[in-house]
Amino acid sequence: MKSSTGRWVSGDNFFDRETELKVLGRQIRDGNHILLTGPRRMGKTSIAHELGRRLEAEGWVFLFADVEGASSPEDVIAAIATATHPVRAISSRIADKMGRMGRFIKENIDEISAHEFGLKIRAGLDAGTWRRHGERLFEACAAHNKPVLLVIDELPIFLKHLISEDQGEKKAVEFLSWLRSVRQSLAKGSPVLLLSGSIGLTPLVARLGIPDRINDLYDFRLGPWSRETCIQCFERLAEHNGLLTDDGVAKTVYEALGIGIPHHVQSFFARLRDFAMMKGRDQVAVADVREVYRTEMLGPSGQSDLLHYEKRLKQGLDDETFQIAMEILAEAAAQGAFTASARRCLERGYARIIPDARGRVSEALEVLVHDGYLTTNSDGYGFDFHLLKDWWTARFRDHHIPLASRFPDKDQ
Repeated sequence: MKSSTGRWVSGDNFFDRETELKVLGRQIRDGNHILLTGPRRMGKTSIAHELGRRLEAEGWVFLFADVEGASSPEDVIAAIATATHPVRAISSRIADKMGRMGRFIKENIDEISAHEFGLKIRAGLDAGTWRRHGERLFEACAAHNKPVLLVIDELPIFLKHLISEDQGEKKAVEFLSWLRSVRQSLAKGSPVLLLSGSIGLTPLVARLGIPDRINDLYDFRLGPWSRETCIQCFERLAEHNGLLTDDGVAKTVYEALGIGIPHHVQSFFARLRDFAMMKGRDQVAVADVREVYRTEMLGPSGQSDLLHYEKRLKQGLDDETFQIAMEILAEAAAQGAFTASARRCLERGYARIIPDARGRVSEALEVLVHDGYLTTNSDGYGFDFHLLKDWWTARFRDHHIPLASRFPDKDQ
């Protein structure tokens, strides 16, 4: 089992998730389209690839299209077409439907790369034709002699790009409506779609007022590993990578993180291994875990991991709601909780500058809980993820003014 940080894993490097794979596999074999949700870094892309690998062994075709860089429906259709390139029966059928350019593509399909194939398909698409060609793409998959699983990853980020454009909300609604109609036309046949992303799709469609556009999807939420699974994974990594550990090291890693997020278990292991190598040792102790947590996980080398959370949050919210979300996180970190009283103070303060401040606070909280930043508790909202809490606390503890002091709660 290789140590892997920042990349999806599959096969021998994929750890656990057997129950989740069993449930997802059953739903897909039954022809149900999936919405795969879950907090950041939980391994959604990895489980999609591992699921695809296992289905391929059963005779399925697995297609994976990452649409994070797409800014238009035409880009999405081209990305899906690119994913079909290795399956000649499907990609040739797609090219067949694209007129003169398509005939040229089909005649030369063995000589062009997947990237070139996607570019040529994209050149034949515009605002007036993407729907028709998109439908033909799905028809080509449906006509294949093997069942097809199509994963469309980072769909919510594409929709956020789309919404930021002129008449973007209208375009997003049109795209989601079209995609739903395509799914319905498949009538539990192939291809089966799995939609996923690192920001939540459910809060986004709720904000657009169109939750019905995804209510046909089987919503599967990928949660954190258990304490036992985290410890087992860490110990497996140590064994396979020749790192000796004192008793209690794996347990201390889990306790430092607070919850079992696969990416951060892998990241913690990699940093401990590097720490031991730089010290000229092949063994780590419990005290090393605490030092690496403080100097590496929370230090300069760990900033890219943590800044990812802020970046994805910004991508999922408009500017004003993002500002409110940052206020909530700062309060929860510095004060230990975002309480009902703090919420009233925040709503009162922002009501002076933002219309529907109460609704914006509700939206921010929904996203923060949905995407795993905060959880509800007896005091209101707080952090279960210690690494994220400690990072936010370090950023704001010296200059955060409690909301109760800035916007006094008249009900107190």
